[in-house]
Parts: sequence; structure tokens; C-alpha cells
Amino acid sequence: MKLTWKTLLSSSIAMSSIVGASAYAASLPGEGISVQPVQSTVAEETFQTLIVNKAMEALGYDVKPSKEVDYNVGYTSIAEGDATYLAVNWQPLHDDKFEASGGYDKFYRKGNYISGAAQGYLIDKKTAEQYNITNIEQLKDPKIAKLFDANDDGKADLTGCNPGWGCEGVIEHQMDAFGLRDTITHNQGNYAAIIADTISRYKKGESILYYTWTPYWVSGVLVPGKDVVWLEVPFSSLPGERLNVDTALPNGKNYGFEMNSMKIVANKKFAEANPAAAKLFEIMKLNINDVSAENMMMSQGHNSAKDIEAHANGWIKANQKLFDSWIETAKKAAM
Repeated sequence: MKLTWKTLLSSSIAMSSIVGASAYAASLPGEGISVQPVQSTVAEETFQTLIVNKAMEALGYDVKPSKEVDYNVGYTSIAEGDATYLAVNWQPLHDDKFEASGGYDKFYRKGNYISGAAQGYLIDKKTAEQYNITNIEQLKDPKIAKLFDANDDGKADLTGCNPGWGCEGVIEHQMDAFGLRDTITHNQGNYAAIIADTISRYKKGESILYYTWTPYWVSGVLVPGKDVVWLEVPFSSLPGERLNVDTALPNGKNYGFEMNSMKIVANKKFAEANPAAAKLFEIMKLNINDVSAENMMMSQGHNSAKDIEAHANGWIKANQKLFDSWIETAKKAAM
């Protein structure tokens, strides 16, 4: 069943308790075992985390409330066994964090939970067409850069990435690699607040330059191809172990970032001792458009913990057969 706003809202009203708890009451592989999920402080990653939590509950696990931590802390906590799993392991964006915390010696990671996550730099379509801007390298020209100057310091203002997210390392690396340090200011801080100001400036008719990713609600407000356009980069250049990775897409376009998948990463010892949970983490798949739809609801005010809980319950009810199939397959893995 295709997820729609109306489906989520109507379904969530009816879902006031843990989904499917009574259906899996007997002989569950997770009985008597407590697990501790962690997630980033990005509120828009709560929805997909809750769906994993609820599937774990359906397997009988005692799922503790998710702890919000910095990504680096999350990986370290899972590696050391202080936390059990993270549902938003961005791969390959987080590869350096994953490896630094122990890699496959410490973690279990199989399957793709969410696929097709894009990211990169965008500008408003009006300015792009007026000045024929297609590549971020063109902002090395001070005259072009000044078009995106929001504070009259002569440099373009890039709505960038929060420290610790992983994307900030790519942006900082590319600022130097592409020779943009003298003409662009990478604005960092609270992304939600900075992008809200960026959207406000766009609505006033000002030129804008920003980084974003999918799934996220921003591309539902600033629609690529209609309101804004993606900028290409002059060549592939990533930091750390990915220095020689080619970021060009099959169509020849190069937006400077690899396509990402979100994976569920878990403590390796836990996964080995809990084959049902390991199988669940491997087979769960969530449509990226469903995540974007939920994020859009959050952006329009339905963003309390109660709202997000209802969104997750509504999604499960709308996709009950799929959800149940995950549980049944996971249970068989424990037999």
C-alpha cells in the first residue's frame, strides 16, 4: 500500500499502542533481552529508528528509549557494547567513523535499510539560468560568489553541514580542493535554523546557495528542477580513505558526493548471539519517499515525539503485511 499523508494521519489516530504486540506474544526470540538503540540528534531520523524499535519489540525484545548522541559517540558506544544498534549508518558517508570505531571486527552490518540517498550543493534556478551557473567551481569568480552574499561581506554564504555529521568533512575538504575558500563562507551551526533562513531569503527573491540531502523535507519545499538546481563539481574529491573515489553518476553528472544507503549497524557480539535480530536488521527496507513524506509532515508542525510515534505506527499499519513478513522471517532465523 503506498504511503500518503492522508494514510499516515488517519492510520496513526487508530494506532495508540505498540503495533502487533499481541500477535507475537508466544515464544519470541527476544524475550528477556534488553536492547539500547541510539540515534543522532537529527529529529528527522527518529521515524526510521522507531520502525526498527517497533520491529524489535515485535520480536520480544525489551527496547529501551532511543538515546540521542553524536554520531561518533554512537559508533563508539555500539562497538563497546554500551548501545545495541543505530538505524542510520550512512554508507559510505560514515565509513571513516565506522572504521575508526572497529569496523567489522566490532560491528554487524548487512543489507540496505534505505537506498538512494543523494546530497550535494544547490542554488536557486532563477540565478542559475540568469548567469548560466552549473558548477560550483564558477563561484571562484568573486562576482559570481557575491550573488549569494547574505551579509554583505563580499563572499557567498553556503548553508552548510553541522559539525559531526560527516558531510561537513566533505564540504570542508572540497572548499580547499576546488579553491573556494576565498569566495565562499561555509556557514555551520543549527542546520534547521540556517536552512529556514535560507528558504525565507528565497521567498524574498534573493539568490541562495545551500547543501542538503535526501531523504529530507527541504527538497519538498525547494523542489530541484522547479525552484532550485543541483550544482556539479569540477572533479571528484573526498576526504580520508575515499580520496580516490569517483563520485560521478552513471548519467555523467558529478555532484561531489556518493549516493548513500542507510544501514542498520549493530554490536557484533549481540548480532551473533541474536540471529533473529541480525536477520531483521538485514532484511528491513524502507522506501526513501516514505521518509521524505514523514519529514515533510514534521516540517509543517507535526514534529512532537507523540506525532512522530503516530507517524511510525501509521506507516506500520499501512504496510502491515510487509512488517509482519519481516517478523516471521526473523523468527525463523532463530529456530
